[in-house]
Amino acid sequence: MVHLPQWYRALGDAGTVPLRWLAGWWRFVDSGAILLVLALSPSSYGAANRHALAHHVYADTVPILGGFTALCALLTLVITRIVVVTALSYGLSQYALEMVIRVLVLELIPLTASLFVALRCTIPNGAALTQMRRAGRFDILRRQGIDPAVREILPRMVAGVFSSITLAALSCVVALVLAYLAVFGPGLSGLPAYTHMFGHVFNPAVSLIFVLKALFFSLAVSIIPTASALVDNEGDGSRESAALQGLVRMFAVLLLVEAASLVGNYY
Repeated sequence: MVHLPQWYRALGDAGTVPLRWLAGWWRFVDSGAILLVLALSPSSYGAANRHALAHHVYADTVPILGGFTALCALLTLVITRIVVVTALSYGLSQYALEMVIRVLVLELIPLTASLFVALRCTIPNGAALTQMRRAGRFDILRRQGIDPAVREILPRMVAGVFSSITLAALSCVVALVLAYLAVFGPGLSGLPAYTHMFGHVFNPAVSLIFVLKALFFSLAVSIIPTASALVDNEGDGSRESAALQGLVRMFAVLLLVEAASLVGNYY
């Protein structure tokens, strides 16, 4: 038997790391594409699946909607007060409200809403789906003639997308109203200046980028955790290692989307 040198074996192992990394990404991309096709297929929303879809949409949205909206309202009041006072001290009060809208509505709230949904809903759902697959629940459904991707995985993914977009949209509206009240008070005298500033910030290009960013954020935090139920991670390490790899992929996608939106908004 020929014994290879230690450095040669280490070099060979290092060469397989990028291949394993690419293979892991490919499995998630393939599984995500399958879920997207199912989500766009009208047959996935038949009578047999509507109850599961409605249940998960309600369970992943309603219980966290009030708490997250209250948190965004508090954050809006605090940040608006800090920015307005700081701008006044430097004689830049005319830019204070615009800065608040750009920082909160354009950047912080969509990202925070997606992360909140990921931590409270989609990541636990992904772990539950993986446990169901390993326990043989998916095989039982297949023997009954039911596609587990349609019955169990798709409703959780769609619920995550719906929850993320709903939280972001409602919190943005609340932030816009509270920012106006914090600066102009409960009257209508500042409404013309506020609407002019809002139109200046949300021009067509920025509005399109904002909508696309919220959509891609919601898809990232919904597809990547739930797609882990379709990915066979056996042989890739422990369950915790596979979950950590999924989290890293999700945060990487969120970072890329945020970077692309920043480039589109400010360059």
